[in-house]
Amino acid sequence: MKRLRYTLGVVAMMTGFYINAQEVEPTKPEATELYKPVPPKVTPGENGAPPSDAIVLFDGTSLDKWMSAADSTDAKWVLNKDGSMTVKDKTGDIVTKQNFGSIQLHIEWKSPAEVQRDGQNRGNSGIFLNGLYEVQVLDNNDNDTYVNGQVASIYKQHTPLAMASVPTGEWNTYDIIYHAPEFEKGQKVKSGTLTVIHNGVLVQDHVEIKGTTPYIGWPKNPPHGKGPLRLQDHGDNSRVSFRNIWVRELN
Repeated sequence: MKRLRYTLGVVAMMTGFYINAQEVEPTKPEATELYKPVPPKVTPGENGAPPSDAIVLFDGTSLDKWMSAADSTDAKWVLNKDGSMTVKDKTGDIVTKQNFGSIQLHIEWKSPAEVQRDGQNRGNSGIFLNGLYEVQVLDNNDNDTYVNGQVASIYKQHTPLAMASVPTGEWNTYDIIYHAPEFEKGQKVKSGTLTVIHNGVLVQDHVEIKGTTPYIGWPKNPPHGKGPLRLQDHGDNSRVSFRNIWVRELN
């Protein structure tokens, strides 16, 4: 009997209904129908436009929503006539002026068509959630490197399930679902997670964020709340460009 009650309880939770496992199973459909809360209406974007509830972080017209990560001065990256922005070499990372927790992020990027160098020094940048957790940007076409640092990796933590890049010099799309870690009394009590879809291909499937994503050393877990989105200047004239950046807050 205990096992039966346990099984019924698990089924109830999995189906979205929390019921007393000892109750008789409903015999009418309306007994298991929910009418509240009603989900908010969101109008999908058309032809690549953001949805109606999105916060647009870059639409090609200005860098007003970004600033230097080093000193909070105006972002110094290059604003292009085609509605994109390009890393200005050695000017440093840029961050959003607004802080976020868990988000859905859409961002498009491309490496320069002219190939320079190889390995980690070809078309290298990064997208840091909460300013701490990097999804790698890299030109990996005919350019092998360590797999937990290749394009669409969670840097030094998770190798992507596939390499889904378009040809060098063309626009890539990342759609990222980020759930922030949770902390209590200075200690992490729940890890964050990341899902990444690269050009329509699932490459990171709700993976656990082990901590920060350093070049050298182990992941660290400093307690934090909301933080900025950060884009990386790799400092090697990688000339990566970005466009059409928006987020939807998930909490």
